Amino acid sequence: MSEPLSILDLILNASIVVQIVMALLILASLISWIMIFQRGFALSAIRRDATEFENEFWSGEDLGQIFKELEEREEELIGLENIFASGFKEYSRVRQQDGIDPDRLMQNVQRAMRVALSREEERLETHLPFLATVGSTSPYIGLFGTVWGIMNSFRGLATVNQASLAVVAPGISEALVATAIGLFAAIPAVIAYNRYSAQVEVILNRFEAFTDEFSSILYRASHQK
Repeated sequence: MSEPLSILDLILNASIVVQIVMALLILASLISWIMIFQRGFALSAIRRDATEFENEFWSGEDLGQIFKELEEREEELIGLENIFASGFKEYSRVRQQDGIDPDRLMQNVQRAMRVALSREEERLETHLPFLATVGSTSPYIGLFGTVWGIMNSFRGLATVNQASLAVVAPGISEALVATAIGLFAAIPAVIAYNRYSAQVEVILNRFEAFTDEFSSILYRASHQK
């Protein structure tokens, strides 16, 4: 009685097309896992930095002093720090102009913060499109490998005198491995995409709330001149 083929044997004995499909799916899975961990650490750091900055911002410390501290590491600013620095920098620049209308001043400040917020949104959504692509296409790529493998198995029946399950079973098994690998690549990517998309939305809402509150503070300051 012959021993059953292992998964590795099925992969190594698969046709070249099925092997290419499997290799692409394994590569996509590895890349998606790297991106999953990278996004997880990045979003966690952004939330932590936002909490620390909000604590400093609402502590009553002078906004000008906070801005000076941020200016020293301007290239490293992300999240709320970047939005705050962009708004306060524009506020300080335009306010120095003689006879500037407060409403015009606030329009420039809000425009600067919207640009910064847009950049932060792009930063937050980094790698998410790739995860979405892997999650949506991997099952179909795996299915293509399966169909191709099964098709070759049945074509092989034409070359044998007596058809039996033992003849087609190895080919069908190796073909089904392609679908399994496709699902293995797709499921974590879909879960991560949904999870991180929800986290990004929460963070963006937090950023937008801060932008509105900071705009209100600067609006009152500009009309007190």
